[in-house]
Amino acid sequence: MAKSSSLGFVLVAVGGVVVGFLAAQVIPLQGQSSDESVIETVDGAGEQPSAAIAGLEKFTLNERMNGEITSASELNGKDGSRFLRYAMTLEAEDLVEISLRGALQGVVALYDDQLQLLESAPTVRQRVEESGDYVVVVSGADAQSYGPFSVNGRTIELSDSDTLTVDAPIDSWLNNEAREFTLTIAEAGMYQIEMRADDFDAYLVLEGPNGYLREDDDSAGELNARISDFLAPGDYTLRARTAYGDGNGLFSLTAEPRELPGDGELRNDGPIAPNESFNGWYSGQDLGYELEIEEAGMYQIEMSSSEVDSYLVLEGPNGYYREDDDSAGNLDAQIADFLAPGTYQLTARTAYGSTSGLFTLAVEPRELPDDVELQNEGALTSGDTLNGWYSGEPLTYELTLEESSLVTIAMRSSDFDTFLEINGPGVSVSDDDGAGGTDSQLREQLLPGTYTVSARGFSTAGSGMFELNVETEATDIAPDM
Repeated sequence: MAKSSSLGFVLVAVGGVVVGFLAAQVIPLQGQSSDESVIETVDGAGEQPSAAIAGLEKFTLNERMNGEITSASELNGKDGSRFLRYAMTLEAEDLVEISLRGALQGVVALYDDQLQLLESAPTVRQRVEESGDYVVVVSGADAQSYGPFSVNGRTIELSDSDTLTVDAPIDSWLNNEAREFTLTIAEAGMYQIEMRADDFDAYLVLEGPNGYLREDDDSAGELNARISDFLAPGDYTLRARTAYGDGNGLFSLTAEPRELPGDGELRNDGPIAPNESFNGWYSGQDLGYELEIEEAGMYQIEMSSSEVDSYLVLEGPNGYYREDDDSAGNLDAQIADFLAPGTYQLTARTAYGSTSGLFTLAVEPRELPDDVELQNEGALTSGDTLNGWYSGEPLTYELTLEESSLVTIAMRSSDFDTFLEINGPGVSVSDDDGAGGTDSQLREQLLPGTYTVSARGFSTAGSGMFELNVETEATDIAPDM
């Protein structure tokens, strides 16, 4: 008989079948519904739980079992989820891992032969205390969880080696103190090193030739650590530990080469020209490029990445300076602006932190719509609709009124969040989203005089083309003073 956990449990008896459950988790056996459940004591009458195991499909370690949770699967009367059960024979002292994969949003649970829950998670790791029969339950996460799945079982062989080899993962145990490994890189290239653990917050530190130092906490997600970087040949020291204080438990460690997209070439400095796109690798230090603009016009520079929070800085002639974090969406950076001829310095980096990863950098001329001319200053006239380009600095226009008028000014843009201001004789008003969405509109009764209209973005980080429309209607109504 498999050894039961010391944790307390009660039993559910239905038609002579007894089911253990823990922490309010009820996994009924075949034919049981929540309406039929009766709570009894441990010594209540009923068939032994091991008899129920005998009729289950067998699941063996080091194999993959495929299945699917459907509306016809067994019902958990507690929460309405559906489940399938398998029998598994395990040997004492083995450290086993049972993991769930596939479209199903669910968990896998391991019960002993007394049907007492040992552990439940998407990936269960358990040291077997006694040889015997066990039950593996694959369950949907809730009443709406259905779909195909595969459940994999393996015996984990713990390694006490202090050497990590590329493409040779190891499983080991952390016992409060950091574990140190030697990693030898034979060929320069991109590599990804991961430390995964369920019992603690994983942390990696990598040191190597020529003062190389990288560390990471959660880049692999769910408190797992990952270092992805370009590594030169040589011997590296890898320390695997917890992020905070002491901790112990099972962890896995892998080092794998990483293929690069396209031709595999990385450019981390040098010239970049309009109509050019290439890949680079950020590893904690700013990367500098030279952008040569030969013809004045609109240009769009974009840094996109699924691994780092992109950030761009552009500096150029006559004190030109622009920077951007997320204007391209999804943590991608974009600078779209009117650039004069000259040489510009482009810096690619991350918004914060020391993460590393692959990115794409591209520069493209931006075509304006036909018959569109940009007017970034000058006089406004009633009935006018003009186009301008905002690039971080407010644009000012003059509006002269010969008589008291009801003035409506609207600023619209599909590129950024607009903002309008009017200042003049006895008036200082502003608006952000009065025209709906992120467009601005001011509607004011103004006295005769000259007014300054300021058109800008709500944030200095935005940029792009906008449309400004002015309408005036003469009126004898004096404005509020």
